[in-house]
Amino acid sequence: MATRAIKWLRQRRIAFAVVSYAHEIKGAEYAAAATGFPLAQTIKTLVADLGGGNCALALMPGDRQLSLKKMAQVLGVKKAVMAEASQAERLTGYPVGGISPFGLRQRLPAVMEQSLLAHEHVLINGGQRGLLLKLNPGDIVAALKCGVYSLAAD
Repeated sequence: MATRAIKWLRQRRIAFAVVSYAHEIKGAEYAAAATGFPLAQTIKTLVADLGGGNCALALMPGDRQLSLKKMAQVLGVKKAVMAEASQAERLTGYPVGGISPFGLRQRLPAVMEQSLLAHEHVLINGGQRGLLLKLNPGDIVAALKCGVYSLAAD
């Protein structure tokens, strides 16, 4: 099945491979274990509320925690908090556990943890639970025009 994320990538001629797995538990740890892909290369797409009706995406390796303080600093806002699940689903058009940064219902700025660029390939959600996309992290940065920063909690 071609999700909005897959259609979005195809329209932009961005190379990717589809990796499917039996989704039983949401989270990068389960996805990495189910696919046999390293957790450090399995991206979780997080939605943060920046206040004032603004939200943004943070693309983080599965083995690291997002520092909301660092995210707020790089985006120039006072503070960032994790968006409620219902808000994240409404903004992205994807279910929690299946949120992809591609083909969103509403365009959101995105930032990526810099350590992801050390890898040739990463896995990122393809817009439904149990569907991951294998891409070059540099292609993700270019496609989303996202900033790359140190975002992991120390």
